[in-house]
Amino acid sequence: MPDAGTIETTGWAAEPVVGSYFVAAYPPFSQWTEAALVECRQRLTLPRPPAEEGRIGLYVHIPFCAERCQYCYYLSYAGQPPARVDAYIDALLAELDFYAGQPALADRRADFVYFGGGTPSQLSTEQVRRLQRGLAARIPWTSVREVTFECAPKTATAPMLEELRAAGVTRVSLGVQQLDDEVLAKNGRIHSVREAERAYADIRRTGFAIVNIDLMAGLVGESDESFHRSLDRVVELGPDTVTIYQLEIPLNTPLYKAIRDGRLEWHLPSWDVKRSRLQEAFARLERAGYLRRDAYAAARDADRHRFLYMTEQYRGADLLGLGASAFSYLNGVHHQNLSSSDAYMRALKGGTPPLNRAYVLNEQERLVREFVLQLKTGRIDRAYFRGKFGVDPARPFAEPLSRFAADGWLEIDDTSISLTPEGFSRVDRLIPSFYLPEHRGVPYS
Repeated sequence: MPDAGTIETTGWAAEPVVGSYFVAAYPPFSQWTEAALVECRQRLTLPRPPAEEGRIGLYVHIPFCAERCQYCYYLSYAGQPPARVDAYIDALLAELDFYAGQPALADRRADFVYFGGGTPSQLSTEQVRRLQRGLAARIPWTSVREVTFECAPKTATAPMLEELRAAGVTRVSLGVQQLDDEVLAKNGRIHSVREAERAYADIRRTGFAIVNIDLMAGLVGESDESFHRSLDRVVELGPDTVTIYQLEIPLNTPLYKAIRDGRLEWHLPSWDVKRSRLQEAFARLERAGYLRRDAYAAARDADRHRFLYMTEQYRGADLLGLGASAFSYLNGVHHQNLSSSDAYMRALKGGTPPLNRAYVLNEQERLVREFVLQLKTGRIDRAYFRGKFGVDPARPFAEPLSRFAADGWLEIDDTSISLTPEGFSRVDRLIPSFYLPEHRGVPYS
């Protein structure tokens, strides 16, 4: 391992109006290559290292929706016929068949599962049943601790919710974004406030262990009044957790194209405004009895209302991503699937794993990866890094830590590195300053 003390830093960068800011992986996706797939495939043929636990997380990508939102940058297809969705489910199960037969994944059992999209609740109840049973037959769910399923208000119907409960879903995340009909319409959301409140009531009646509501700050046409009025209504509803993301405008979104072509008719809040709304929102949630859990979410009971999909990944857990464009982290190797559903299904139909690109991390890159991801939780445990990597993170990252502490964005003591409220609201902007030199200033994806 190179001397971790040689990690360099760059200055604070300007904040563009458009482009990606949310950090989901390290190193950046643009550094993952097709050439690295050779070693990725080789490692799958090796037995699981004795030090690696038998547990594994699953991410299942469902790239279907009724209509694409203006700000959406995830792979999704609107208005697909049932036969195509069925064929995609066949491909998901064929992909898991491939991995379940690899020595590196032998005897693995699911620890946490996340169904994301798109809109997973766009599936029929029969499709949900077939998919869940097929997954559990290939990697056992006997000890699964958390199963999250993303729902949209229109498709979170009583029959669907009953099916999810029967399938073992423990955590439902309802994509509300904002409780203002005018703002929802301007951003391409097809549900109304009334439908969102009906869906939430049905979810509660079904009896899931954890119910999360997703909101966004900085939507097109949003005002301070509409944002805080929506939040107040969410507080009245009382979900177990509330997640709030700031709007970003990646270059593959309909919203970016509208800005580029001069077709955007409504006001777009600045980053300063979004951060201000976010900080005020979490202060409001704390006054209502919630505790901030990470940069994006607050929970009524942080010990019981955990989010294993996030926290386990941030501590280096293996994650197998299934589906078009899904990405994985297995034994220190990142890989991502083909980003077209047609190419993904063709590969599996032909008996070929649908891999697109990969990155094999060295020990120093693993250290950086866990540091930047754990920073999103708001607290870095210095003893954890000394125990796992033999390095106190305050040493290799001394320069940016000192700079950001002086700016009031984080605090450092003998045991931890902690974000302040101001640091929480800009954490994804801070993170690139901790990258290795070769990974700075490169395209994100």
